[in-house]
Amino acid sequence: MSAGTIRTIYKSEAGAREIRRRYQEVLDAWPVPAEQVRVPTREGETFVLVSGPRDAPPVVLLHGSGANAAAWQGDITTWARHLRTHAVDIIGEPGLSAPSRPPLDSEAHALWLDEVLDGLGIARAPLVGMSLGGWVATDYAIRRPDRVTRLALLCPGGLGRQKTGWLAKAVLLRLTGRQGTHRSASLVTGLDAEQFRPVLDSVVLTFTRFKPRTERLPVFPDSALRGLGMPVQVTVGARDVMFDSHETVRRVRRCVPHATVHLLPETGHAILGQGDSVLAFLRDGAEAAVRP
Repeated sequence: MSAGTIRTIYKSEAGAREIRRRYQEVLDAWPVPAEQVRVPTREGETFVLVSGPRDAPPVVLLHGSGANAAAWQGDITTWARHLRTHAVDIIGEPGLSAPSRPPLDSEAHALWLDEVLDGLGIARAPLVGMSLGGWVATDYAIRRPDRVTRLALLCPGGLGRQKTGWLAKAVLLRLTGRQGTHRSASLVTGLDAEQFRPVLDSVVLTFTRFKPRTERLPVFPDSALRGLGMPVQVTVGARDVMFDSHETVRRVRRCVPHATVHLLPETGHAILGQGDSVLAFLRDGAEAAVRP
């Protein structure tokens, strides 16, 4: 990858190296045995971290913006006992996949994910998506319903209104120095600054060195959501400052009446500790995930 390419999504080459170094530390300490797979696609190489028994039903994991497969570190031990997990580094994000950012208002991400699944030998499987990854998963389920057996969404984009009110406050906090930057990360994630300091340290590291996407996530029309015939589970935090969770709940209940919806009253955008709930949902349909 050229230095010019790196600068398209990172603020500097040094910042890119630091994020990759920290990510490698996470991969080296991954809590379960894992294979590091690189899949060639039309958008460039895609990195996938694969864990769990080879003969277990597959599941595909899609992280949020400004993240990578490390987002699943807290849940992977639970999931990999029962499932073959495929944690995909989304293109254009600070992982080990290509920096490509094709238009969101197109079929580009679905075509990319087609090639990722084909490269992994997965014909049909459940998708688990968080935030941006929830948008990618929903978009794929709408466009490729025959390939998605179940859809588990955590604070997904594209369902409720994307908020912007937090931006000005976050910028002001960052101007007050390192402590303000941590408070800004706490505001955006909804995580307690002391209890989740290591997590927030990672968020601060990433967003002081990485250029996140700036375009709004396209909102899926009601007609598209009504086409989601597979089992769906949606989990959102009532205190999410990035997406209107109450609107998400209303739209899902109206357009996808068979969906299971969890509204967590004291939770913000970062939804942690839902591994058991997601696993129970996934295992209900494990027999539906097949390989060619």
